Amino acid sequence: MYTNVNLAAPLGALALLGTGLLLLTAGLALGYSIVMKKPRLTRFAALAIVLVAGPYLAVLLIYSLASSEKVLARGEEKHFCEIDCHLAYSVTDVHETKVVGEAPNQVTAAGMFRVITIKTRFDETTIGPIRGDALLYPNSRVVTISDANGTEYFPSAAAQSVLERSQAAGTAMTVPLRPSETYSTTLVFDLPADIKNSTLLIQEGESLTHFVIGHENSFLHKKTRFQI
Repeated sequence: MYTNVNLAAPLGALALLGTGLLLLTAGLALGYSIVMKKPRLTRFAALAIVLVAGPYLAVLLIYSLASSEKVLARGEEKHFCEIDCHLAYSVTDVHETKVVGEAPNQVTAAGMFRVITIKTRFDETTIGPIRGDALLYPNSRVVTISDANGTEYFPSAAAQSVLERSQAAGTAMTVPLRPSETYSTTLVFDLPADIKNSTLLIQEGESLTHFVIGHENSFLHKKTRFQI
């Protein structure tokens, strides 16, 4: 199974919450000691911050360096761990076109439009024992295409608007699902006509994930991409 983490998500979340609580406590103590002019407490609080933050950042870096870059073929799934279940993503269709939409609601690409359909699947085999059949609300998603030089491209706002008005964009990737449910989302990228070795990356959009140990968004962590 290909996932967006190389440490179990519950462990990563608990580590972040625990570390955050300790840092908040030490930070409050530091602020109090400075205001009340208690140099001994100031030194103790500052040392506590270093002793908590240092090892956490070191472990985060170790997991990032231990990760590896992966490129998935058409139809292979990348699982996003949602603590007690997984959402699986796969690329099901890719095609190119110079024009999106019908006149008068038509957009022409500066290069060439790459139209990509992504399937979202709530993997019912990954549900925790007490979760039940409740809806899962996905975190925000960021989808980009990178070329051989690492240049990133985001979906074309103009072309995407045309698709949405014609109801051809499918279902937004933040729409909730129940176990075993699926839906498809179509995104349009305006890419250079001569782009080479392009890959697609689906990531979580939450900024807090950059500080989770083992998370794909953390500093220096390698990515799991899709061949397109």
